[in-house]
Amino acid sequence: MDHKKEKGQDKFKRSPKKFVHSKPILEKPPWMRIRLNYSEKVPELKSTLRKNKLVTVCEEASCPNLNECFSKGTATFMIMGDRCTRRCSFCDVAHGRPQPLDQDEPERLAKTIRDMKLKYVVITSVDRDDLRDGGAEHFSNCTRAIRNACPDIKIEWLVPDFRGRWDKAIALLAKNPPDVFNHNLETTERLYKIARPGSDYHWSLKILREFKIEFPNIPTKSGIMVGLGETNEEVSQCLKDMRTSNINMATIGQYLSPSQYHLPVDRYVSPEQFRSWSQFGEEMGFDSVASGPLVRSSYHADLQAEGELIC
Repeated sequence: MDHKKEKGQDKFKRSPKKFVHSKPILEKPPWMRIRLNYSEKVPELKSTLRKNKLVTVCEEASCPNLNECFSKGTATFMIMGDRCTRRCSFCDVAHGRPQPLDQDEPERLAKTIRDMKLKYVVITSVDRDDLRDGGAEHFSNCTRAIRNACPDIKIEWLVPDFRGRWDKAIALLAKNPPDVFNHNLETTERLYKIARPGSDYHWSLKILREFKIEFPNIPTKSGIMVGLGETNEEVSQCLKDMRTSNINMATIGQYLSPSQYHLPVDRYVSPEQFRSWSQFGEEMGFDSVASGPLVRSSYHADLQAEGELIC
């Protein structure tokens, strides 16, 4: 059975029915319409991922930039399976009971990255609340394997929140730290109950703040989506909270509802407003703020890590 079809069927069956859209779906504005450029590299890369039993968040989260990134031979790898133990109402990743950790995954991941000749990779994961360490040791093992195979590579982590397991997690993560530590707030504080049940806004800020204390020379990063019902003022406050927690880089992008069973898009934010937030963030002292309709947390992550402004 096709991987995407199998995963999509499971996800759709388990989706919360209460989010069926009850109001007209907003028409996408011109700036949200992207041209999909086909490249022979896309099916080639997908074939490589399937052969090595690897998952990318590009596919699992239905990222609008998939064709662009895949055509350039880059991807964000999602470790520890494709089933999340939480049910966030905006997210297109499947949820349910995860499979046991694949102990061979670190070596397969490292081999694939070496064969693809990547210079910068983002490693992320589903939430694994079923594990005593939240998956921290697996992050560490994957990082060690990648660095052994590719000594010159730059690695960015996009981690879950390890809620209730942070003290154990940070000790394990410290064994093989990344070049960039990323954890997304996803949305503003007021919207957490509806958008991120099971997560906590201040807890997410806490792990970013405490990682920075432990590793002051490693850049930290966080991001949010807009269009979930937040106000412009709440976005500005979120940026202030990030800076108060000594976060170095921020991303802001437009939320796109994956289906009628997810939270609907409340508004489409104009490119001008995205540029305004970018300027506001730069003035606050962020090293880099990637702010734009199609920006995602790991989109052009290598360029942002070098301090380039992305809008």
